[in-house]
Amino acid sequence: MPRLPRGPGACGAASARWAARVAASAALALAACGRGAPAPAGPAIAVVAAENAYGSVVAQIGGPYVHVTSVETNPNTDPHAFEASPAVARAFAGARLVVINGLGYDDWAQAMMAATASSGRRLVDVQTLLGLPESTPNPHLWYAPNTMPAVAAAVAADLGAIEPLHAAYFQAALQRFDASLQPWNAALAAFRSRYPGTPVAVTEPVGDYLLQAAGCTIATPFSLQAAIMNGTDPAPQDVTREESLLRNRAVKVFVYNQQVTDPLTQTFESLARQNHIPIVGVYETMPAGYTYQSWMLAETQALQRAVATGASTTRL
Repeated sequence: MPRLPRGPGACGAASARWAARVAASAALALAACGRGAPAPAGPAIAVVAAENAYGSVVAQIGGPYVHVTSVETNPNTDPHAFEASPAVARAFAGARLVVINGLGYDDWAQAMMAATASSGRRLVDVQTLLGLPESTPNPHLWYAPNTMPAVAAAVAADLGAIEPLHAAYFQAALQRFDASLQPWNAALAAFRSRYPGTPVAVTEPVGDYLLQAAGCTIATPFSLQAAIMNGTDPAPQDVTREESLLRNRAVKVFVYNQQVTDPLTQTFESLARQNHIPIVGVYETMPAGYTYQSWMLAETQALQRAVATGASTTRL
């Protein structure tokens, strides 16, 4: 994204910058009513989000006042194999705000911040924000409905501290963001009400928080999910249990991580197809063309279609 333009008048003139800031302040009320933000009076706030789901939220809260660099953006690659580039290092070095997941999911980001220390840089560590211990077994926090409202509030507060002139805009954007989550929350509530306790099998705990919020019963042993997630050999009895769930059609849906596959998960997928169990593909990285909330709604709607009609949605 190009650097946002400065205010009107002679470039670099103090009086012009002051006039632009006064004009921006006067227009904040219009922004709060959703009629658009005033023209930025200076460079955008540089923000780095380790994962693009968080970057989507930052962009919605910050609007024209932020320049967001989302690092992990490719839903067709294994996020656990990510290696930071010099361009990523430069983004971290210039960032005034960084958003990371924590729980070991993006340790590379912790190392990058240590290597590009900045006394003025603010950090939203979602693990810390939510008060989660290191022992929390599922790091895919963006699938939990309570995560992003907390992240959005922290981002709005930090952006307001960085640019107090636009604090009212960030708070108004926060209110709009919270309201925009209502369709997803409504879809989860409707599923819970209509299909309580729906049994599902999964490969990894990628979508577990969403499934739990939808009232599903996850039949796959967590020890199997963790082994696949961590790339270790699962216990034979866990593999047998998963195969039995699929062969006996003991589950209504098979939730499959499209982003990290191996011969074992492909075997499970084949069993699901052979036994006419609908498959819902989930991702660790937000696919292109979505906002965070439209992505979560699409995953929930895919789950609903699978249970209601037996339809598989393997790709969003």
